[in-house]
Amino acid sequence: MSERLVAPTFLFRFAAPCFYTADLWSSKGASLGPKHILPCFGELEGKKIHTEVRAGWSEAGLAFQFVIKGKTQPPWCRDSRIDDSDGVQLWIDTRNTQNIHRAGRFCHRIALLPLGAGRKLDEPLIALLAINRAKESPREIDTRQLQIRGERRHDGYTLQAYLPAQTLTGYTPGDQPSLGFTYAVIDRELGPQTFTVGPEFPFAEDPSLWGTLNLVK
Repeated sequence: MSERLVAPTFLFRFAAPCFYTADLWSSKGASLGPKHILPCFGELEGKKIHTEVRAGWSEAGLAFQFVIKGKTQPPWCRDSRIDDSDGVQLWIDTRNTQNIHRAGRFCHRIALLPLGAGRKLDEPLIALLAINRAKESPREIDTRQLQIRGERRHDGYTLQAYLPAQTLTGYTPGDQPSLGFTYAVIDRELGPQTFTVGPEFPFAEDPSLWGTLNLVK
């Protein structure tokens, strides 16, 4: 029996459409329908898919929705240990530079946790994180502009996030209709789920391992 030496997701560059929505975000959260569902290319390796991911865009910013199912245990979250917490992390390159191995000023990393904010630490948390080994960082922003909504369910939870254009350095969809993009759903019970390559590759710090979102209007 021959052994697989290279993961299938490492051999290709993956792209997915991200559809336009004029009224992207409201007090009720993201306005994302079935057409906004993103594929998970980990399926090529037979990995279990436990999270439905949706993404949409407008000139005003980006919105995401994550629906995590199949849990029997509550999520483990600590605002002091975001990297170790259950939740989602997003990586976005507003210039979609596929040939660099160290993040630049157009690269962003955002964490979404179902718990960790509020007086009782029982509200969803959103945070902008540094990217390891980055050559430059995005411009400083008021993180209160980042929006998040969450809902606990009997078998998991949902997270919705809105990233206004002013929080994303270089976000000009009229001139740059493609974004470098990947995500990681981190869950101690269900295991990881990623957009392209898995945690066996250093995608957290290497933009050349990210996929692409094509902004479709």
